[in-house]
Amino acid sequence: MPRRVAGKRTLDLMEAIRTRIAARALAARDRLPSVRSFAATMGVSPSTVVEAYDRLAAEGLIRAQRGSGFFVSSNALPPLRLADTQSPRARAVDPFWVSRQSLDSDEAVLKPGCGWLPSDWMPNEALRRAMRSLARGADELLSYYGSTRGSPALRRILLNHLAEEGIGAQPAHLMLAGSGTQALDLVCRFVLRPGDTVVVDDPCYFNFRALLGAHQVKVRGVPYTPSGPDVEAFEALLRAERPRLYITNSALHNPTGATLSPQCAHRLLNLAVQHDLIVVEDDIFADFEPAPSTRLATLDGLDRVIRIGSFSKTLSASVRCG
Repeated sequence: MPRRVAGKRTLDLMEAIRTRIAARALAARDRLPSVRSFAATMGVSPSTVVEAYDRLAAEGLIRAQRGSGFFVSSNALPPLRLADTQSPRARAVDPFWVSRQSLDSDEAVLKPGCGWLPSDWMPNEALRRAMRSLARGADELLSYYGSTRGSPALRRILLNHLAEEGIGAQPAHLMLAGSGTQALDLVCRFVLRPGDTVVVDDPCYFNFRALLGAHQVKVRGVPYTPSGPDVEAFEALLRAERPRLYITNSALHNPTGATLSPQCAHRLLNLAVQHDLIVVEDDIFADFEPAPSTRLATLDGLDRVIRIGSFSKTLSASVRCG
C-alpha cells in the first residue's frame, strides 16, 4: 500500500509539470523548481520529486544539467495550432509571455508582430566602423556620464529631421531616453495614475499592453481599419470612459501595416481637443516608408501629440536610444 501511494504521488507530480509546460507556464529551457522547494510546495518527500524528475527526463520532456538542476527540453513544446485555440476575442494573451518568447527564442525563429528585421539586413559594417571610431575618442567619452538632455550633436540631427517633416520642435521639446519603450514609460509615469483609462488600437503592438499593465490602468481597444482607428467607435469610447491617453502607430502600423489617412487624422485630433485627450504617436517605423505619410504630430504641432521615435528597428536594437 505505501508503495502504491508513493507511486501515485510521483504520477501526480509528473502531471503537474506536464500541465505547466502545456499551459506555457514553463517554456523551453526554463529551470524547474529545485527538488527541495518543489517537495515543500507539493507536500511530498524529496525522493518522490527526484523520481518524478527522473521519469520525465527519461521521457525527454525535461533534462538534467549537472550542478544546475532540471530544465525543460528545447523540443518539449509543440507549435501552437490555430485549430486548438479559441477565437481572438475570447483568448487572453499575456503580453509579458509574448515578449519573453520573442526575446528568448532561437534567432532563426520568425517573430511576427515584433517589427524586427533579420540581422543580415541591418547596417552592421557601418556600426562596426562607428564603434572603431568611438573607441579612438577621448577617455571621458567612453567612461563618463553624458548631459541630462543627451548628446547635443544627436539632438541637432533629430531636430533637423523633425523640421524636414514639418514638425517645428525646439531644443526644449526634445528629450532622449534609453529606448522608445522607456520614453513611453516616462510619458505614462508623468500623465497617468492607477485606474485611468488608456485607448490602444485593436490589434496593437503587444508591448503596449504589457507596459500599460505595469501602470495599473484600464486598457480599451478600438478596432483598427486600413485608414486608421474606427472613428465612430473611438468617439463612443471617449464619451463613455473619458480616457486620458491614446497610443498608436500612425504609419506602418504594428501589426496591421496600415497607414493613417489625412481624413482620419483630422477627425482624431478634433476629438482629442473636445475630450481633453493626449495622443502618443509611436513612430519608430517612419524611416521604412518610401514617402512620408500623414503624421498626427505634424498636424497638431506638438500641442496634444507626443511623438516617440527610436533606432531599434532601423539601425540596431543594441543602440539604445529613444
